[in-house]
Amino acid sequence: MASQTPTRAQLLRTAQALCSAFAAKADISTLLSHFSSTHQISAYEHGLPVLAPFLGRPFTGRSGSTSVRAYFELLQQHLTYENMEFGEWVVDEAAARVTVVGNAKFTWNEGKGTGQAWEEYFVYMLDFDDQAKVTDYQVWADSGAAYLARVGQLSQLIGAAAGAAGESKPRSDDQADSKTLVDV
Repeated sequence: MASQTPTRAQLLRTAQALCSAFAAKADISTLLSHFSSTHQISAYEHGLPVLAPFLGRPFTGRSGSTSVRAYFELLQQHLTYENMEFGEWVVDEAAARVTVVGNAKFTWNEGKGTGQAWEEYFVYMLDFDDQAKVTDYQVWADSGAAYLARVGQLSQLIGAAAGAAGESKPRSDDQADSKTLVDV
């Protein structure tokens, strides 16, 4: 018997539930409840691994040091976020995939970069199994801002750029994909 592809409504409902749980800062077990229990699961945030501990590394499975759980634990260890919102949902029913644009204010909360914050837009691409559960979770985000915040240079760099432009506060860059805030 062939498996059925989930409907557009099922894919969208699961994607929205996962994103809502993430935005609400649900615990990791709740986040993982939206992932498949019958297929291998993965999380991958695109970027160079040297920029941040959660970038550019495949996280697979439910447990262990390179699991999807470990990915979410690293996010909780290094970042906080607020005002997370999602919109612009694109559902590909034939591929069992949902892509969505989100935005939030992120704050680095460890080491030299503690307290450095930025606003950014990011993209999630979620692939699903035949039960409309997530199998693959990919993220494209502003890895440069995360790196600069991690090494404690984001606020200084943005402050210098704002001063050179004669601005009193930083504003969105020309590409409109990231807006950095300087917490003073």
